[in-house]
Amino acid sequence: MRSILTKLILGMAITAIGAFAADNTLGTWKLNMEKSKFSPAAPVKSLTITREASDGGVKTTSTGEQADGTAINASYTAKYDGKEYPVTGSPYDTITIKQVNANTLTFTQKKKGEKYNVTGRMVVSKNGKTVTSTVKGTNAQGQAYNATIVYDKQ
Repeated sequence: MRSILTKLILGMAITAIGAFAADNTLGTWKLNMEKSKFSPAAPVKSLTITREASDGGVKTTSTGEQADGTAINASYTAKYDGKEYPVTGSPYDTITIKQVNANTLTFTQKKKGEKYNVTGRMVVSKNGKTVTSTVKGTNAQGQAYNATIVYDKQ
């Protein structure tokens, strides 16, 4: 009886760890400009984000084109612990991420010594085919910024 109880508890613990470690935001996501809304205007013309698991966190690479035609080639590797991690090739230079559940993340993006400071929430749809990211804060020009950004799974 004791052996069965031990196996049951161990099995439940492994299942719980797997459930908390899941991240449905992983994969490649392409910006859907038609479904997205930006205020002020969109800072990008196109954007593709690739998110992959990395050492208890996520490695994210973004490619595309800014509104002024400049190429986007940004990346970061971060854990879901709410600590700041460096970002390269982006209007912000640090990001913090917290995982709410397998389908939801919260994040903060900042540019040290600058006005850029944005907080947001990323949610994967129930069918897993879209991600909606809602953001609010101050853009690089110091203007109030908010957006609802929709990505389609590739």
